[in-house]
Amino acid sequence: MSRPQDPQAGTLGGRPLPPRLDPRAGRPPRPPRAGNARPADVDRRPVSRDGAQGNARPRQHDAHPAAPARGFGRALGLTTVGALLPGAGFVAAGYKKIGWTLLAGLLLLVGLGAWLATSGKHVGIRLAVSPNGLLLIIVAAVALAVVWALVVIAQYRVLAPDSTSTGQHMVGSLLVILLALGVAAPAFEAAHLAAVQRSLISGLFGGDVQSATVPDSAKSNPWGNKDRVNVLLLGGDGGADRTGIRTDTVIVASIDTHTGSTTTFSLPRNLEDLPFPVDSPLHKIYPKGFKAAAAGSASGAEEESLLNAIYRNGPRDNPGILGPSDNPGADFLKLGVGAALGLHVDYFVMVNLDGFSQLVDALGGITVNVNYYVPIGGEPTLGYLPDDYIAPGPNQHMDGARALSYARGRFGLSDYLRMQRQRCMINAIVHKADPMNLLSRYQQIAGTAQNIVTTDIPQSVVGDFADLALKVKDAGIKSVVFDDSVIKPAYPDYDKMQSLVEDAIHPPAPGASSGPSTTGSSGTTPSTGSSGTTASSTAGAGAPDTSAGASSSPAVSATDACAYDPVAAQKALAKGEPPTKHKR
Repeated sequence: MSRPQDPQAGTLGGRPLPPRLDPRAGRPPRPPRAGNARPADVDRRPVSRDGAQGNARPRQHDAHPAAPARGFGRALGLTTVGALLPGAGFVAAGYKKIGWTLLAGLLLLVGLGAWLATSGKHVGIRLAVSPNGLLLIIVAAVALAVVWALVVIAQYRVLAPDSTSTGQHMVGSLLVILLALGVAAPAFEAAHLAAVQRSLISGLFGGDVQSATVPDSAKSNPWGNKDRVNVLLLGGDGGADRTGIRTDTVIVASIDTHTGSTTTFSLPRNLEDLPFPVDSPLHKIYPKGFKAAAAGSASGAEEESLLNAIYRNGPRDNPGILGPSDNPGADFLKLGVGAALGLHVDYFVMVNLDGFSQLVDALGGITVNVNYYVPIGGEPTLGYLPDDYIAPGPNQHMDGARALSYARGRFGLSDYLRMQRQRCMINAIVHKADPMNLLSRYQQIAGTAQNIVTTDIPQSVVGDFADLALKVKDAGIKSVVFDDSVIKPAYPDYDKMQSLVEDAIHPPAPGASSGPSTTGSSGTTPSTGSSGTTASSTAGAGAPDTSAGASSSPAVSATDACAYDPVAAQKALAKGEPPTKHKR
């Protein structure tokens, strides 16, 4: 039950109580003490002399709460700065903690990139050739793109003034969209390139590659604690008029695993009686060197027993003799070429020359020196004249089709001059493959390489080869060409060849006794005959002096061997262009 209200409450004998004593009036405010700050709700405008607050002018920011044009322009400027330096916009808007956190993250990202490009280059290279590492790069790049775009949007929202009009918001939104796309595009492109690279690595270096000449231990210890790794480089030339593939280009690259110093050994395509290691089952079948099929048959012709025919004829005549393999022809050549040179060949890489021009085009062309007329087309065995000639001249830039003609042309020339030009072309490709050129053309290069390159290098070893490739580019390449001034291809002296290989890889000290003094055509320029064709160079025509007191290594720098010789070029030009189909 409620208590009845006392009608006398709040009165004193019928008279009202003073406010300070009346409980219903509440507690009166205390007067401000001297020296204390005024309450926030007290109007601080000056008081007039009569004690009343005058009609003083309002404060400037009250009269102009925020100049819309100036505030909006500042927001757009800071949003742009914040897109380049994510977090700067938050700092300007007063959200300093999140702003400085984002800026610190950007600094760490830049530092990581600088480290990967310098002292951490090997880590970056290994990530770039690892499928798992590339997947990580793809995820990180996409995440970075999304986060960066969201940061741009968020910074504009906190920077835009409350008084921003609808039209201004439309302008701001357009700017934000452009900025978000601009900062996200590079990251998405990086993710795209990583996906292309991952497809290339997975396709070219399949994890399930079978080879009869690559041991399983190579996957965990690729160099096998060896000082050198030897790679067989093959140029497969199928052609419409040929059955199967003939390897007209056979080169062994011997690479120092510590320094990257590389020496290449070029073998003539018409080399005969290729030997095989004694402990190989092929030695029992071919104790005196390779001979195709039975004498008297079509496939037993002499040309079917040449070096360039072994890739096709060896596995055909002896299927499965070496065990399971995805590329038995390459296994035959690895064993045979290794035995001929006295080297153990670890891996092979074969390039289809029919698609080689695509690779050169993907690189943007190559630049080579030409010291004599090089035929384009023509068939010397049938007497068909070339369609045209590549004239002598320095620093000639060639597209894929012209580079292929430069490497193949042999009408009126020897196979050894062609070998020399192929070596020069390899050197030109290595020179052209700088990081910026590879990056700008990578998608085209990767797509081309996957179609024309075959190898037995395991996927797990690709990272080690990538590290080694950096050393090779810095150390340079030397070469030895086994032409007819060194050996007779029909009756090769393999002991002599092995001696030259040993001297090239481990050159004796100056003045020491060395192997045969004759070297290939490396470093020489062919002389031009009266018909404009060229004759094979000999050791006495410019090969390195291997007499006592001189370096006895037969290897010659590929750069020197492919240099422009103005005297030889002018001599060839003076004789004029040889006859062609169109000009006899």
